[in-house]
Amino acid sequence: MMLFGILFAATVVMNAPASGHPAPPDTALVDSTQIYYAEQNVEALKRLYEQTDNREVALLCRYRLYPLTQDPVYLENLPLDLKAATARELAVLSGLWGYRVMESSVFKVPTYGKRATRLMDRAKALDPTEPFVLLIDGQSLLFRPKIFGGNKQEALDQFNQLYEALPNHSSSGISAIEAGLWVWYTRTKMKDETADALRSELLAQNPPPLYKAFLLDPP
Repeated sequence: MMLFGILFAATVVMNAPASGHPAPPDTALVDSTQIYYAEQNVEALKRLYEQTDNREVALLCRYRLYPLTQDPVYLENLPLDLKAATARELAVLSGLWGYRVMESSVFKVPTYGKRATRLMDRAKALDPTEPFVLLIDGQSLLFRPKIFGGNKQEALDQFNQLYEALPNHSSSGISAIEAGLWVWYTRTKMKDETADALRSELLAQNPPPLYKAFLLDPP
């Protein structure tokens, strides 16, 4: 289930600069977080996380490191909120709190779950087409029990929107093949007969090691 992971910890830089807004990240660094993740290059992600002073990049590194390492250090000291945050930052922080839900005792689930939901609601209000909003909200819809609002069809709609939105978001930190993988996986969960054909298409693109392993042996 390491692909499902998408999170990590240590302290995030929370103080905004004098302008009141964090500086935008280097687009190459944002893209690197996805590339290192797909290649399962944990050491490169760790180096980037340790060296960056950009809040968004730090959050993305934590989001990508946790599923690769299952190290709870990447879920520690998560901020409750972010000042002058972007939709992407709020969505990724929501995802990190979602993983805290999975790792916590039953007594902490309501508290952590509400934090994740509140952050995602704010992210969607800022930009409902932000790729990480679509990705993480879609995953929540896919894995959440139906009694708590889970809905596979809505998850599939989110992942389809994600795939379509990527060309409009430069340096999104999500690749087209990652988006396609989630479309495929959701179709398999829905027992959609088109899933096998999409899987073949994705494998024909020679995906990076992590995505290939997921396609060949999904959880």
